[in-house]
Amino acid sequence: MIITNANELNNYGNGNRLWQGIPGVAVTKNGRIFIGFYSGGVKEETGNFVLVLKSDDDGKTFSSPVTVVYNKDGGRCFDEVLWIDPLGRLWLFWGYMGETGEGTYASVCENPDSDNLVWSEPKLIGYDVMMNKPVVLSSGEWLFPIAVWEDSFRGYIEVPTTEREGKEKGAFVYKSVDNGKNFVKLGGTLATDRSFDEHMVVELDDGSLMMLIRTTYGIAVSYSNDKGKTWSEPVDSNLKGPNSRFSITKLKSGRYLLINHYDYDGRNNLTALISEDNCKTFKYKLLLDERKFVAYPDVQEYNGYIYITYDRERGAFKKSLDEVYAEAREILLAKITEEDIIQGKITSKNSYLKKVVSKLTKYEKGDPFAKE
Repeated sequence: MIITNANELNNYGNGNRLWQGIPGVAVTKNGRIFIGFYSGGVKEETGNFVLVLKSDDDGKTFSSPVTVVYNKDGGRCFDEVLWIDPLGRLWLFWGYMGETGEGTYASVCENPDSDNLVWSEPKLIGYDVMMNKPVVLSSGEWLFPIAVWEDSFRGYIEVPTTEREGKEKGAFVYKSVDNGKNFVKLGGTLATDRSFDEHMVVELDDGSLMMLIRTTYGIAVSYSNDKGKTWSEPVDSNLKGPNSRFSITKLKSGRYLLINHYDYDGRNNLTALISEDNCKTFKYKLLLDERKFVAYPDVQEYNGYIYITYDRERGAFKKSLDEVYAEAREILLAKITEEDIIQGKITSKNSYLKKVVSKLTKYEKGDPFAKE
């Protein structure tokens, strides 16, 4: 399922991808940047695969795929997450969905700064889908945000009925206390008007946990006072949002960083916001990208900077190559500081916005829309 052979990786280059999106970012102890996302087919469907690129020059250039996750026996690999754990290891998570079942899988690279990336055997973490990074609590526990979707969220892909039986729907957390060797499912909650959940958890200053959940109206919020075992009834957070993924992170400074759409008209005006009062208010704002169809941010803090990846005009769900080529089909990266956000503009010497990580060009595998 995990491909690292150079010859095989050539099959997943720019000319072999029609669309791309849903990115994640991780930065190693030596400053190597990894960006992951997924593609395959003409939309989110059977045959999707996950790709990982890397940069060794602080994002100035990115490699062709260095790792691909693809199930040659069918189904889809999708919704990747990249994460550097407290031991410095790189985790690659992805969702799998198909006739043989579904769930969130993970593989670990012990030395992500090596020239030769070696991945562990894929391991099932939980059911069904994890869309955002784990969080490490002050107590040392690792919490993984995994949602059990509604049947309607899975599209047309069939999963055996036995896989769905007895599964309580909602946004849950799994816990590991042994550095990711074992996982235990804790509690969760079910938000009204949920939309794929894509939930994230942060620890507040008083030790309680806050979970933010994607909904059709924006973002719901739920709290836990027992480290994730039980959660309060979700309510509207008033953070708003155009029914899209966001990112919430507690920074090393103690401030909270929210990447969300602000003063938006659809998926535009992607903005970095900072809170200094336990997420009650977000006083400081920096506009990252004002353009339309910029979405799905993921964040990594490293060496005083905040790295933010997102996608723009994915190119999926189109009806012709002309429609596809009219889209930007970009994965982008921003590098900013807290001071940039506080000032509302780029003030730091090495900060940047709208750096293109990957941009697709002409599709080289024929016309997938041509009628037979």
